[in-house]
Amino acid sequence: MISLIKFITLSLFLSLSTTAWAEDIATQDAAIQGDEKAQAKLGAMHLLGNNEEKDPQKAFEWFLKAAGQGQLESQVIIAAMYDSGVGVKHDVKAATAWYEKAAAKGHQASMALLGKNPIAKGGIAFNYQAMRLSASKQIPNEYAKKILFSQ
Repeated sequence: MISLIKFITLSLFLSLSTTAWAEDIATQDAAIQGDEKAQAKLGAMHLLGNNEEKDPQKAFEWFLKAAGQGQLESQVIIAAMYDSGVGVKHDVKAATAWYEKAAAKGHQASMALLGKNPIAKGGIAFNYQAMRLSASKQIPNEYAKKILFSQ
């Protein structure tokens, strides 16, 4: 009886592993073919270490490809990665340029981080630099999770 339980458990594990592996291969193939959602998903997998070792540099490369095609979440992640220096050299000008692209699409958080949120005008004064630094440390992982779980 114990051997049967072990066999069933092992079979279930191998089945799930094979399914995850096939999904990863399909995602990678689609990303290589230029699918922006697959590129973002692959970036998220490398950033979070889903089925692989964490690799912020590879994550940055995949997010950059998706961001270049206009994928909004990837644009914000790239901005935050530049701001925090995760996976890429710290570059405030590049971060600002990517936040600007996202803000141009109406991304409220990007607008706020740039100090351009029309809702905040006339309200409480914010230290945008401190808020931006704090956000840049949280955005990549939180948005990466959003990308993984929304697809």
